[in-house]
Amino acid sequence: MRLNNRLSVQKKQRRASSGKKKRHTQKAQLLVHGTTGQILATAFESGSRHDFHLYKQHPARILPWTPLLADAGYQGVQDRHPTSTTPIKKRKHQPLTSDQRQHNRTLARQRMIVEHVIRRLKIFRILSERYRNRRKRFGVRFNLIAAIWNMECPMLS
Repeated sequence: MRLNNRLSVQKKQRRASSGKKKRHTQKAQLLVHGTTGQILATAFESGSRHDFHLYKQHPARILPWTPLLADAGYQGVQDRHPTSTTPIKKRKHQPLTSDQRQHNRTLARQRMIVEHVIRRLKIFRILSERYRNRRKRFGVRFNLIAAIWNMECPMLS
């Protein structure tokens, strides 16, 4: 009985392991409105999940004509959402052209609202420090913090 319990604990730990040394992490995905900064949707998974795989597992219901600005972890989202934009990555031995760098800069400027929302959520320390509570309750607590942010959210328009 004791050996079976130990194996089940190891399986649970392996699911939450992010691949980094001594880290069992949780991953949160946010869908933020571009002008108001309000959090529209959230999704959660263990830390070992890739960002794009998390997007495929928990698809946000976004209208096809709504622009989606994603970071570099979502390469390939253009196949699922036609009006999405991601930064252009440099290839091995091929630096980016000046037009590509300019595209990445304008995308980063547009995504600043999202990054500011993430910064404000880190004030609550659920994202910035070790989460020492039950993993099942991470999503509930994060959604409560997102609701607090949406109530207190200043209109950024």
